[in-house]
Amino acid sequence: MNNRYKNNTHIESSIDDFSSEGQIIDYATVVETKRLIARQISEGMSSLKLNKTTMSLKMHSSRPSLDRLLDEKDTRLTLTTLVNAATALGKKVKIELEPAQKMDDFRSEINSKDEI
Repeated sequence: MNNRYKNNTHIESSIDDFSSEGQIIDYATVVETKRLIARQISEGMSSLKLNKTTMSLKMHSSRPSLDRLLDEKDTRLTLTTLVNAATALGKKVKIELEPAQKMDDFRSEINSKDEI
């Protein structure tokens, strides 16, 4: 291991480490949320007949950044990228925190969209 990382105890942390510390990460929720966002952006691009090059220009971003945004499995996402994408589509971003039990309804909604 590189010397500069030798004293950093978090370099080789895993999800198991987080769970053992009581910090449970619901990765499925993260993936489901990202999938919903990616689909909404993709559908918006289709309805406006925007290709990736044009969309990335409207977002003031790079094509690889747009590719990451559209990748349903890539959960890395900044609010800046999301807001830029929404603006490019003539939309705005609305984020709400809801009680945890409502997440079951959210998962049902995502799964029902997969069946269509």
